[in-house]
Amino acid sequence: MTKPKSIIPLLLLSAFFLLNCKDQGALAVKDDKKQSQPNLLFIFPDQFRNAAIGINDQDPVHTPNLDQLAGEGMVVSNAISSYPLCSPYRGMLMTGLLPYNNKVLTNSNSLRHQYDNSWQKDDISFSDVLVKNGYDAGYVGKLHLMSPPPIEGKDSVIWDAYQPKELRHGFNFWYAYGTFDQHNNPHYWVNDAKEDELTYINEWSAKHEADVIIDYLKNPSATTRSKDKPFALFWSVNPPHPPYQYVPEKYLKNYKNKSLDQLLLRPNVDLKTDANELAFHKSATRGRTHLAKAHVAEYFAMVTGVDEQIGRVLNTLKEEGLYDNTIVVITSDHGEMMGSHGLMSKNVWYEESINVPFIIRWPERLKAGQKSDLLISPTDIMPTILNMLGAADGIPDNLDGKDLSSLILDNKGTEPQSVMYYFIEGGQPASGHRGLRTKRYTYVITLDADDVKREFLYDNQEDPYQLKNIAKIALTLKRELHQDLLSQLKSKKDPWLKRFEKLHHKKG
Repeated sequence: MTKPKSIIPLLLLSAFFLLNCKDQGALAVKDDKKQSQPNLLFIFPDQFRNAAIGINDQDPVHTPNLDQLAGEGMVVSNAISSYPLCSPYRGMLMTGLLPYNNKVLTNSNSLRHQYDNSWQKDDISFSDVLVKNGYDAGYVGKLHLMSPPPIEGKDSVIWDAYQPKELRHGFNFWYAYGTFDQHNNPHYWVNDAKEDELTYINEWSAKHEADVIIDYLKNPSATTRSKDKPFALFWSVNPPHPPYQYVPEKYLKNYKNKSLDQLLLRPNVDLKTDANELAFHKSATRGRTHLAKAHVAEYFAMVTGVDEQIGRVLNTLKEEGLYDNTIVVITSDHGEMMGSHGLMSKNVWYEESINVPFIIRWPERLKAGQKSDLLISPTDIMPTILNMLGAADGIPDNLDGKDLSSLILDNKGTEPQSVMYYFIEGGQPASGHRGLRTKRYTYVITLDADDVKREFLYDNQEDPYQLKNIAKIALTLKRELHQDLLSQLKSKKDPWLKRFEKLHHKKG
């Protein structure tokens, strides 16, 4: 009789295969989870007002790609740039902190180097949390978050600035500059480039940056992004920021033969006033409405050109099979007055300055064709998007912004009732003006250099172009908004409040 062979080796072999299959299965689940984690494409053109999108039917602009994107996702009408200026917005976006908590009190340049008016190394930021949660983070375009030191013997203000790698907060792919407004001849620091190793480009910046992003999406590599990680790409395209004459001729065809009356449609446009009532406001750009006459067609042409380049990037997402698993956000740091109220530029409380686009598309969770009047501030964006991505591990607990993701995705939660408004001077956190923008009203208290108090109140429902300041008429309403503003300033520990209360008590 044949002696039976031991079955132990067979059992061990079977166990090995079972364990191996289990491990492989676990890895597959892990890989599937990694692949299903959504990408992020966050695009914020500079100085792009909400009125300048075709679907809003306000400015006579041609923006077919943004219009289509809006139809595929959600349009938020009350996205408010609470401090409508380049650097403060970017500081709030990246840190989720208010200007007096992140040190970016005003625009970064060499005059503000003495105040360290820059993105702080120790502030755990949007990109830091993304990287901690497994994202490959990239930045393309204008950053404007560093105040460089003055150069001895040089009187002119230095605006552009190199961002050292150790101050980039985890961004792996870097194709950026500080601030440099030569749109037709931009330059960039690319990845590991040293400060004296600039790359110069002889092409319209929006077109070139779109090409860079298309390559980033098509050709993941060690110098762009990892194939094995979801990506989070921020694109800050400088146009439609001035100088407006730097726009390709082909985009002007829709506008150059139109009269000012056909282009400047807003009833509050006043190209003759000197806006003397705002002479106290150091950043209200007065006496320059000739620029609106000269450049409104070019501003709208820039918007159309940026729209075309965004469309090219979105088409690449589709071609690469990335479109449906990428959250796309379109917004801006602030708007442009373009002659409204006799003003140019930004950094004032009027809608043309503070109301910015906010379009978000994510077909996996957001139904197409939605419109929302949710109030969103710059500090809310970081916690909201991180929670939408499922990348909440490591979000700081000291943020000034709120997570609005459940309101956007499921229409659940408590809506913000207002967004703050700020104007602050360099190195002086208690300076300037403070205000509230609710869904219906705009209320602002200003303190000028002589501590003279002024109040502005607009009913944006009855008076959408803010033609009538009702602060001296609607006294009950003003009192309610005044108390609400002071209460919020107190809860946010705003240093401006102590200054205001001291003056108020003194005059009382």
